[in-house]
Amino acid sequence: MGENLPGVTQDQKDLLARLVVEARQDLQRRRALIASDQFERAVALYTPKDFVGALRGPGLAVIAEMKQRTPTMGVLVEDYRPADLAHAYTDGGAAAISVLTHMAGFGGRPEHVLAARAATDLPILRKDFVTDPYEIAEARAAGADAVLLIVAAITSPLAGEVARSAGGGLGLRELLAVARSRGVAALVEVHDEGETNIAVEAGAELIGVNHRDLRTFEIDLGLTERLRKLIPSSILVVAESGIKDADDARRVYEAGANAILVGEALMRAEKPELRIKELTAWSR
Repeated sequence: MGENLPGVTQDQKDLLARLVVEARQDLQRRRALIASDQFERAVALYTPKDFVGALRGPGLAVIAEMKQRTPTMGVLVEDYRPADLAHAYTDGGAAAISVLTHMAGFGGRPEHVLAARAATDLPILRKDFVTDPYEIAEARAAGADAVLLIVAAITSPLAGEVARSAGGGLGLRELLAVARSRGVAALVEVHDEGETNIAVEAGAELIGVNHRDLRTFEIDLGLTERLRKLIPSSILVVAESGIKDADDARRVYEAGANAILVGEALMRAEKPELRIKELTAWSR
């Protein structure tokens, strides 16, 4: 599925599609474990926090991410404790927290959102390969205040076809409407100019620019500089992936990013709370 890309292996080209398939399979397993009325009660019990509002204001906001492993880097931490990380991220001054819930690729599950929510009052992003309205409601039920919507996972032939064949198939505009109806924010992730235009036209209020190309795994920090010009100033921008130090953070801030999402650098840090402070020390 999809065109042949020079220099890109079939495994690389299909990574996003595989991650979407795995997310759909795990979704079906979870959906079968809870009755619909019980599920809706769990959704109603949690009142979402203002995720977007937490990223506004002077200076660069940090969304601190937790994940046990990645498909490309392997295990990042053996003793993975979401609650402890949530405490550390809060102490470090993060504006919000991102929790990976994709099991096969990242070692995550929705229960990790519950653990983080019990340990912090910060807004939480449920980060996964979301293509179904159920996952949006599920995020709120677990205590998340926002979900990640990846344009490529929803619209591209690499992954969109997979979601449709597995029973998904809603477009970005429809999924954004579902998020609004459930009271949660949506971070809409883009990787290029075409996806950026799709996100803007669909009505995204928060756009994440992922510097990592999921086809080649290469990092391009210049992507925020190029894509910010296509995004109205009223839309907040989050720079994602490849931000390792204060110089990287300052670069994307000067390019127009309102926030950065940092995961690997924090997961590998002995004291992640200090690492968060180091990333934005130049702004104080």
